[in-house]
Amino acid sequence: MRASRRQALGAGVFAAVAPLAGAPVVAQTPRPTRPEPAVTGALSRFIAGSQDLVIDEEILDLGRRHILDTLASAVACRDLEPAVLARRFALAQSGDARKSAVTILATRKRAALIDAVFASAMTAHGAEINDFIPSALVQPGPAIVSAAIALAEQRRLSGLQVLKAVIVGYEMAGRVPKALGLRNLSRSGLANHGVGPTFGVAAAAASLLRIEEARIGDVLTYCSQQASGSWQWMLDVEHVEKSFVFAGMGARAGLQATLMVEHGFRGVRENLDQPTGFLNQGMFTAADGDLDRRYLIEDLGRRWEMPLTAYKKYPTGGPTQPAVEGLLTLLPQIDRAKVAAVRIEMPGRWDAFRDAAMPALNLRYLSAIILIDGRLDFVSAQSLARMHGDAAVKAVMGRVDVVHDAAQEAGPGQPRTESARVIVTETSGRRHETYIPYVVGFPSHPMSKADVEAKARGLLEPVLGRARADTLIARVWTIDSLPNAGELARLVAT
Repeated sequence: MRASRRQALGAGVFAAVAPLAGAPVVAQTPRPTRPEPAVTGALSRFIAGSQDLVIDEEILDLGRRHILDTLASAVACRDLEPAVLARRFALAQSGDARKSAVTILATRKRAALIDAVFASAMTAHGAEINDFIPSALVQPGPAIVSAAIALAEQRRLSGLQVLKAVIVGYEMAGRVPKALGLRNLSRSGLANHGVGPTFGVAAAAASLLRIEEARIGDVLTYCSQQASGSWQWMLDVEHVEKSFVFAGMGARAGLQATLMVEHGFRGVRENLDQPTGFLNQGMFTAADGDLDRRYLIEDLGRRWEMPLTAYKKYPTGGPTQPAVEGLLTLLPQIDRAKVAAVRIEMPGRWDAFRDAAMPALNLRYLSAIILIDGRLDFVSAQSLARMHGDAAVKAVMGRVDVVHDAAQEAGPGQPRTESARVIVTETSGRRHETYIPYVVGFPSHPMSKADVEAKARGLLEPVLGRARADTLIARVWTIDSLPNAGELARLVAT
């Protein structure tokens, strides 16, 4: 029997990347042979008609929350190196085009449309704080929201148009990697994180620009040509290449695909259905692969990817969050000066988060700064200098271990779990333990609207001040009535 949709959606990052890391692959239920559907027509009708869709209020509200979450991420990350480098590049490329340009999010700088969107997307993913779709291994907000707001600013598009376009963009960003197959993508070395946003941005842009149905196939074919990204991002230390792969690259490629079609570019319009087209490349069609073409078009406009999109409560990688919360929970009970050992037990690729070169993914480093500072600071969580240059941090890291706990693993076909057990032992022998089965924000336990607002305030107010943060939040919650959603770029400009 074919796995249920919820089971299929639960496939996780660690099962998907296992061939790269040497970890065991979760057993897959064989898919029965049946005629494969044509998908280009259905996708074209959906994207071209998306501005006229009647979307449930629940989904519209999730769209507002993710727009706010992404804008807050951009503000918080605006001074980090990925943001600075991308902004410098965008301004250098734009030249005289700046006079008719759009705003780079979280700044007052302006650049030509594609360059500005590229820089805005990298800014919003300047650190581990923006949203993600765990079942697709993509982080859609930075690329899709950046592109939608920039187009609104340039073309004077309404907030409701932007809201619908963002929802459609998330739809494609989530569906495409799962249709191609997480195992296929992992085995091919092609990173979901670059592929999904390319199609997501293109769909959002095509929705906003009202690209006619007959031309959506052209947009999709130029997305196929540009869908890229290597899993070598896992070797990145400074989060610059990662920001490019997860956000800047897909934003640039997806927007460029749509703008080229707007200006008359034509291509292989049925490329997703051609026998030698993108979906039928050998890396996706192997007998033991997990290609699922039907996932692209099943229940379009009725079943949405938005509820499958998660938030990061803490400025760290998704799988590290339960351990971080566990240690923060134990802090009031322990004497931080007398900690002899910290043991973190977790499922998945535990070793990657014990030894990660990137600070926000390294649980030994994150534990050390929590114990030293008594809190988790956004800046310290990203600090390579402190990770490598602070003697006190290094000393505490030596007392932290991260180990695998098979009992926390989900069974075959079950949704991925992100959990942790944290055990702190003091020099006296006194022991403190807590088990965190989940952190609020994961799709199984989503943040409420109040949670999202509280997170956004924590990121926005130190930079914008309370009054401007209040105004921005109010505008996003009522984005449906905004005549020009480009106003949001002005409200986050610093």
